[in-house]
Amino acid sequence: MGHLIVAADAPFWVRAAADTVLFAHIGGGTVGMVSGAVAITARKGGRVHRAAGNVFFAGMMALSVVGFVVAPMLNDRVSTIAGMLTFYLVVTAWLTARRPPGTLSRWEVAAALIPLTALAMGATFIHMASLSPDGMVDGQPPQANYMFSIVGAFALAGDAHLIARRGLTGAARITRHLWRMCVSLFIATGSFFLGQQQMLPKTWHGSPALFIPVLAPLLLMLFWLAHTWWKARPRRRTPVVA
Repeated sequence: MGHLIVAADAPFWVRAAADTVLFAHIGGGTVGMVSGAVAITARKGGRVHRAAGNVFFAGMMALSVVGFVVAPMLNDRVSTIAGMLTFYLVVTAWLTARRPPGTLSRWEVAAALIPLTALAMGATFIHMASLSPDGMVDGQPPQANYMFSIVGAFALAGDAHLIARRGLTGAARITRHLWRMCVSLFIATGSFFLGQQQMLPKTWHGSPALFIPVLAPLLLMLFWLAHTWWKARPRRRTPVVA
């Protein structure tokens, strides 16, 4: 990943702006990961879950917006997709929880263009990597582009389903909110624990243990999805004998 570097003789306002951007990005990501861990483990629909979810939304907004704006300046196109897709996932998940069941927001209809764009960008960068002598784009392997393309395809299919149904209710609505929040948390943990290992103790660099916090959001997502659909399954009614 690219790094924001400012020359020592740069004007004060340039260094101050760079420090502000860096603080917003790192601070937002830290707040997002901590509050996301609380939200994903708390009782769903409870006060703690809702409060942590709101904090997670704010933190991830700072993380994704800064990443999306700054990454192109650092010639880091992979992080550009990551920022754009994270922003989209968090916003649409938040809107799903905020609006009444069975309704459709016009913002969600417009937002469907974002996963389509991410899918197109990911496919383009994968093709560019296949043509590159070292098999990379901007010095990075293409695996992340495969992941973003798959996430973009799933999200686009979900948006098409939402628009066709004119809104979701019950387990389908919870599923849309849940998987988007969890995948956005997965992108954040992966970007930090695997992509920014220089910020961790040297003894941790390259450790397989770093995959534990990265994969935890996906494992918990599968648990809560199974729990949601198990509770929503049709139940046989016991006949009442007069």
